[in-house]
Amino acid sequence: MLVVSASLARAQQLDFAVGGSTLLATRPSTSSIAFLPPPERGGDYPEASIQYVRENHFGINVEGAFRYHKGTYNNYQHFRPVLYDVNAVYAPPISKKISGDFMAGVGGETLIFYSELGNCFSPGGCRSYVNDNHLLLHAGAGLRYYFWRDFFLRPEAHYYYVHNNFEFHSNNVFRVGASIGITFGAH
Repeated sequence: MLVVSASLARAQQLDFAVGGSTLLATRPSTSSIAFLPPPERGGDYPEASIQYVRENHFGINVEGAFRYHKGTYNNYQHFRPVLYDVNAVYAPPISKKISGDFMAGVGGETLIFYSELGNCFSPGGCRSYVNDNHLLLHAGAGLRYYFWRDFFLRPEAHYYYVHNNFEFHSNNVFRVGASIGITFGAH
């Protein structure tokens, strides 16, 4: 039993990665003088991911990213998006030092809006933010380059369809960046 368990563990891999990215989105294309929701774009997004891949190159990926500095919503209110998702992943080897990460899944977006102008007279403090949660669909791709032993660098791109994203002018959001990580097990 011990020998069989050891041989199965060798054929699997576990990846941990951290990195940085930014959001891209189109700008509104209307000249209306009414309220225009801004594009959800820009900012520095620290990110972290964990990925488990079996010997058939299929597995699961869990990742999250958040805006490091608060953004300004329509030059008025500070906000911070948080993106998180769970994906099915296909991670085929491309060459000895390069492998792909192709993923699709579901997740959520939490938008935190800060209310810094209110007066608070409560002795226990006041809640100075409100948040809104949205379901999202996710698709992403990256290329892992193993630069030294089990350490890799991964440029990556992610597409999010954020359901009912009425705070911003579009439901379509792109996140591009790179991460650095380590693989435990076979690769």
